[in-house]
Amino acid sequence: MDLSLTARAEGGRTVIEAAGVIDLYNAPKLREKIAALVDDGVYHLVIDLERVEFLDSSGLGVLVGGLKRVRTHDGSLSLVCTQERLLKIFRITQLTKVFEIHPDVASAI
Repeated sequence: MDLSLTARAEGGRTVIEAAGVIDLYNAPKLREKIAALVDDGVYHLVIDLERVEFLDSSGLGVLVGGLKRVRTHDGSLSLVCTQERLLKIFRITQLTKVFEIHPDVASAI
């Protein structure tokens, strides 16, 4: 399965809505999207993972890299996720201590 990404401005943040699979094959697409936004001066991101079916370590690496990238500009990167199978990955890797994870876009903004 492929990865679909859409970005929109909302409440002073840019929301990236991801749908599909974020794996070794598709993770570079997300990395490029984040890099392009940061290069355009967008430093406050919300990544909506509600329609993501699978996330592997390469996807986690892209998220961590994106967080580091926005933080160099005093920015922020929050996640929207309620799926237990994805939340479990964040808990196991202790990335719940690194990312702000919200139940919906409104609370992330």
